[in-house]
Amino acid sequence: MQLEKIVKQGILYDFYGELLTKHQREVYEDLVLNDMSLAEIAEEQGVTRQAVHDLLRRCDKLLEGYEEKLGLYEKFRRTRELTGEIREMAEKCRRSGDLSLVPKIEELSEKILDIV
Repeated sequence: MQLEKIVKQGILYDFYGELLTKHQREVYEDLVLNDMSLAEIAEEQGVTRQAVHDLLRRCDKLLEGYEEKLGLYEKFRRTRELTGEIREMAEKCRRSGDLSLVPKIEELSEKILDIV
């Protein structure tokens, strides 16, 4: 669960990080991308661990709020999911020579186009 949260934080940061202030970005990158501890970040920034913790919680809330409004992470996740299904079906078609899956592949392709 913790790993999934870290991955999601990284992806949300990729999508929305530029909307944070420079200071927020630096601290968030130290935690999520540079794998620094709160104590290390606090020492580097010259503040308390609690100040770093509070800033990171605010950043998480901001990023989640942007996701709620814009939905880029969810679109990305759904696109990857559908693309995986298409790849699996295409591989089955290629191996078997059976073209019966082509309509389903086309349907999934249309869903992806609707997402983006």
